[in-house]
Amino acid sequence: MPQIIFLPHPELCPDGAVTEAENGESVLDVALKNGIDIEHACEKSCACTTCHVIVREGFDSLAESDELEDDMLDKAWGLEAESRLSCQAFVKDEDLVVEIPKYTINMVSENH
Repeated sequence: MPQIIFLPHPELCPDGAVTEAENGESVLDVALKNGIDIEHACEKSCACTTCHVIVREGFDSLAESDELEDDMLDKAWGLEAESRLSCQAFVKDEDLVVEIPKYTINMVSENH
């Protein structure tokens, strides 16, 4: 069973976390079931960037992003070559090391 190692994030997981994932499970779902409350304003429909993560290790084991995800990622704060939307990044058979960016862009909460 692959592991996802979440690097420390000051608010969401200050000590970091080592989690187990099922093959085919999204990085976001693994985080949520382990108490790491990554924001997902669009309810996992690939319509925002609030669940943006950076895959520091294991990036190449993920299926390639599609055009919709790439278009959304272009709007993400702190975009890097290894950026993915965690709702669209599905675990295969390799361990991952994931960084949750310090900031997200949430148009809904920022406009109110």
